[in-house]
Amino acid sequence: IVVSGTRPTGNLHLGNYLGAVQHFVLMQEMYESFFFIADYHSLTTHPNPRDLHANVRTVIVEYLACGLDPEKTTIYLQSALPQIPELYLFLNMHAYKGELERVPTFKDKVRAHPDNVNAGLLTYPTLMAADILIHKGTKVPVGKDQEQHLELTRDFAHRFNQIYQREVFPMSQAFNTGSDPIKIPGLDGSGKMSKSNNLNACIFLRDTPEEILKKFKSATTDTGPTQLNAEKSEPIANLFSLMQHVSTPETIAFFNEAHASMTIRYGDLKKQLAEDMSKFLAPIRERVEVLENDDKYISEVINTGAERARQSAQRTLDEVREVIGFRSF
Repeated sequence: IVVSGTRPTGNLHLGNYLGAVQHFVLMQEMYESFFFIADYHSLTTHPNPRDLHANVRTVIVEYLACGLDPEKTTIYLQSALPQIPELYLFLNMHAYKGELERVPTFKDKVRAHPDNVNAGLLTYPTLMAADILIHKGTKVPVGKDQEQHLELTRDFAHRFNQIYQREVFPMSQAFNTGSDPIKIPGLDGSGKMSKSNNLNACIFLRDTPEEILKKFKSATTDTGPTQLNAEKSEPIANLFSLMQHVSTPETIAFFNEAHASMTIRYGDLKKQLAEDMSKFLAPIRERVEVLENDDKYISEVINTGAERARQSAQRTLDEVREVIGFRSF
């Protein structure tokens, strides 16, 4: 399994954890897997160098705090593998402008940031393909918004195999652990929890109980049910959805009954949900605090992971170079 890397843009939030990282922890028990921090990909937005380094470290610490085990899986930085940009170059030689311009996420970025339509943004799918194919990944956990990128990865792999008449690359497939993807709503009443949509609508893994309570107090609600057994509005349904992940069945039943009987007090609901969320995240937050102060361990994890990943990547790149025709004199 190759896990499409997390872009280092700051702290992980609850949606990242419940929607993906819990699945990652299961994957490391079942498969040979590679997890990487996509710091090359983040360059399309031109991050501040100091922020880039700090954000990379933050993601590593939080992955480890959530349960990724460097003894069971390979964790590394994308930028630690020089084989990736070299394979990226080779794949770009057979990637065509028209197919890259048709990618929906590229079109969205162009509309949102017309002053930053850079080559890296256009060729993002070929770099993502290099990330996967450098380890000959056959299973790739991806969200809905990344499915077309994976389709392009298969196109690039098939095209390379056809051009050089060798089955160098496998056809990578989307993968999940057998359960449906979890969509975690934000606190702003609609949509999924997302830093890009609304930072204040996110519950971050490092948030203190005080910060969590403050965020829930400002969460969007409605004016209350106007009839018995009324259907929940979207903002209220979102709060109940969060409760499903962190509260006891008795707590959920109590507030469901209160809503159905029109006696619910949203302030009490928010307070209870904030307490339950704080308890749920407490073990991760405590682990983060320990890891934050262990520079030696973090370095060992990254350096060991990079060495293992480079060995895998070099085997692939040696084969690719030989197939293309690059040979030593």
